[in-house]
Amino acid sequence: MQGSANLNLMMKAARLAGRSLVKDFREVENLQVSMKGAGDFVSRADIAAEKIIRDELTEARPNYGWLGEESEEVAGEDPTRRWIVDPLDGTTNFLHGLPHWAVSIALEHKGEVVAGVVYDPAKDEMFFAEKGQGAWMNQSRLRVSGRTTMIEAIFATGLPFGGRADLPETLQDLARLLPVCAGVRRWGAAALDLAYLAAGRYDGFWERNLHEWDMAAGLIILREAGGLAESLQPGGSILDDGEIVAANEAIFEKFAGIVRAS
Repeated sequence: MQGSANLNLMMKAARLAGRSLVKDFREVENLQVSMKGAGDFVSRADIAAEKIIRDELTEARPNYGWLGEESEEVAGEDPTRRWIVDPLDGTTNFLHGLPHWAVSIALEHKGEVVAGVVYDPAKDEMFFAEKGQGAWMNQSRLRVSGRTTMIEAIFATGLPFGGRADLPETLQDLARLLPVCAGVRRWGAAALDLAYLAAGRYDGFWERNLHEWDMAAGLIILREAGGLAESLQPGGSILDDGEIVAANEAIFEKFAGIVRAS
C-alpha cells in the first residue's frame, strides 16, 4: 500500500523508536532484577523512545498537538490534529524479557483517529491503516477472522494486576465466557491485541481501564480490517471511557452481550 506522507512519517518514527527499544531489550537480561532498578531502566527506555518519536514527528509537523504516555499533553497551533503515542506498549513483557511489545502511533483529526501504526520490533511486524484505505501488516492486507460461532473463537483481554478494582468484573466475564469459547489469551499489550484481532489471529477482545494511547492506533487498524468495536457502556465513547469490546461482525453481538452482562 502506498500511504500518505503522514502515514509514512509515522512508520518511520515507529521504526526508529523500535530500533532504540530493541537495543535496550537486549540489556534487560543483564539487569539485576529489582523493582526500582529494573523499573527505572524501562522508564529510561520508554522516555528515550518517546523522544525519538516526538522529535521525528514534531520536526515534520510542528503545528500538530501531542498526547504521549511519558510526557505532558501539548495543544498544537493546529487544533484539529493531534498525535497520540505510546512508545512502549507491553512494558511488563519488556521488563521480563518477553518479546511481545509494541510502538503505537495514531493521528487524530477533528476528534477522529484517521491513521494508526502499531509496530512490533521483535517480530518486525508493522500493522498500519488509514481511514478508508484498509488495514495492512507489512505487505499483506488484513481482514478480521471469518469465524461465526463462539465455541470456535479465541478471545483476548487484559487481566487486572496489583489490586486493581476491576478484578471482580473481569473474573465474572471469564466465568461466563470460558465455557462457551475456544479459549482466552492474555498477552499483555493492548495495541497488539487490537492488531492481532485485525489480522484474524483473535476473534474478539475486551478490556477496561485503558488509555487513549493504548487503543487509538489499534482501533483504526481493526475497523479498517472489518472489525466492530464499541465501548463496554452501550452508546459510550471507547477512547473517552477507556474500555472496549471488539470482534468480527458475525459474533460481535453475542460476545458483547456476554462481557456486558456484569
